This record gives sequence, structure tokens and C-alpha cells, in this order.
Amino acid sequence: MHSGGVRRAVTATAVLASFLTVLSACGGGAEGSGATQAAGRAARTPAATVAPTRIPGVGDRLQRRIPSGSRQVVAVYGDGKDSADSTVVLYTKHGSTWQRERGWAGHNGKKGWTTDHHEDDDRSPVGVFTLSDAGGVLPDPGSGLPYTRSAAFAAPRWWAESHWHDFDYVIAIDYNRVKGTPPNDQTRPEGEKKGGGIWLHMDHGSGTSACVSVPEQAMRYLLRTLDPRQRPVVVMGDRADLAA
Repeated sequence: MHSGGVRRAVTATAVLASFLTVLSACGGGAEGSGATQAAGRAARTPAATVAPTRIPGVGDRLQRRIPSGSRQVVAVYGDGKDSADSTVVLYTKHGSTWQRERGWAGHNGKKGWTTDHHEDDDRSPVGVFTLSDAGGVLPDPGSGLPYTRSAAFAAPRWWAESHWHDFDYVIAIDYNRVKGTPPNDQTRPEGEKKGGGIWLHMDHGSGTSACVSVPEQAMRYLLRTLDPRQRPVVVMGDRADLAA
């Protein structure tokens, strides 16, 4: 286990109906739009010939919301306002410059993005959010973030089989949630209508209900790499909103 990791044990006896409120933002039983080729998506990811002093493709509005002490940024570049396809890139800060570490093809809300997310709109929220807690069905792979393992994360078996492993690993995106709690904690400080339960989780090949999904190897890498001491955040949105 990573030296910064904290393991938390929880039981799997949570009431299923209550937990499905959290899952509704993440999985959704229906398939969204089809995935595009990973190579093509990666080619459209902003890149610099020299190490940038700002996160590539992110304009002043969101750049100013990245905490000055953050040295790890997960950037989610949505293909378009109404697209479920995205590219996810991890940047780390070295001195005053940002280095691109890894990138993956991923997915976001099946209807795209919104700057005013509400429950069940099937769109992912645009913004900058901290990353504080992790968990999943599977054992801790060596997470730097506090990790809660529980069978209660498992997707319902009446969902399509392609979704059954969505929550084997998850990282909570701190949108309308209480930091320092397991990802499936249902407390929503801004109220139920603002939605919640938005996670980074494993990809099933199409859009989500609001979460961001990446391949299993990406989740394992992010869990092992993100370090609370580096104040990791996610910067996410469609490319036009990110650049604004």
C-alpha cells in the first residue's frame, strides 16, 4: 500500500435502494454513444513542444480555480458539448511547469456537459473539483487516497452486464459531497436537485449518467499515483468550455 494510503473497512449491508441514488449519477443501465478510436482522440489532446506553465487547453476562468498548491491535475477534455467521448490526461507540476504523464480515451455523461448540472440530466458538470477519496468492490491496489472497499459499490445485476464492473475502482469527484467520507456517502450539502455521486470509474465503452470513466489500467494508475499531499484536482468539461 502507498505510504500515503489509508485503508478503511466498511460493511456491504447498506440498503440497496438508498445506494442506488448514488449509483444513478455514475452508471445508468442504458448504453450511451459509441466510443471513438483512442488514437484519434489522443491526437486532439492539447500538447506543447515545451513544458507548459499552464494546463494546456484550459482558459483563464478555470485556470484560476486550480488551487495554487495543486501539483496533480486530471484534465478531462470532452470532445463536444453534447458528446459522451473524452480524453483524460494526468499532469504533474515540476517547479513552475506542468508535465503530461499519461493519457487515455474515456467517456463522460451520455448527453455531454453542462455548467449547471442537475440530478438525472445525463450531463457531466464543467468545473474544477478536488479529488479526496477512493474506493470500490476490489481490494485497494495501493491507493494514495483513502480507500474504502465494500461490496456495496457493486452495480445492480439488473443493469446491462457491460456495466457490472463499473465500480470495481472509483475515485470520488468532490461535487456536492463531503470530503473525507467514502465515495458512496450520500450527503449532498447543496441539496438533492444539484445531483451528486459523481466519480471517476471504470469504463464500459459508452457514456455515463454524469461520471467520467476510463479503462481499468488507468484507474489503477490514478489510484496509485494521486497523492493527497499534492492536492490533486480534476479539471473537466467540453473543449470549448475548458478553453473559455
